[in-house]
Amino acid sequence: MDISAVNALSYEDFVNTFGNVVEKCPVITAAVWSKRPFVSLNALEAAISDFIDELPKSGKEGILRCHPDLAGRDLQRGTLTRESRREQAGAGMDALTSGEAERMARLNEEYKKRFGFPFVICARMNDKANILLQLSERCQNERAVERARGIEEVKKICRLRLQSLLLTDGANKL
Repeated sequence: MDISAVNALSYEDFVNTFGNVVEKCPVITAAVWSKRPFVSLNALEAAISDFIDELPKSGKEGILRCHPDLAGRDLQRGTLTRESRREQAGAGMDALTSGEAERMARLNEEYKKRFGFPFVICARMNDKANILLQLSERCQNERAVERARGIEEVKKICRLRLQSLLLTDGANKL
């Protein structure tokens, strides 16, 4: 899909196509639709990023709360979104040893208790060892630092999801 096709999408089709580039937050793409026309993929990404940046702290934390725990209940139950399932599997979250799974569950709970939202990291840019390391290290941060870090990770996830949707072949020049 090239950028002219993106710009030609109806509101409903735009939200259906891009509604999960930010995990379980279709309201973001719904709001960005009115910013069309986009001159490029980067412009679409920037519109989403700007929308997120303009949110108050509570809105940013709400976005973070929409993300599932890594290697958590949703993965075990098979209730992750298609995108999250693929991303977590690619990072090895579906193939943890029992010791790794126990450590991940303990750290996820510690993190959520400390910050009030789940740990968010771009799984596609990490492997299970680095995710466990980052989760352990980031549990020590201050809330404001973690909120900002989590939002930066959300933006990385969004960028990669947009690229997956739009850059399906070399002919697309966005």
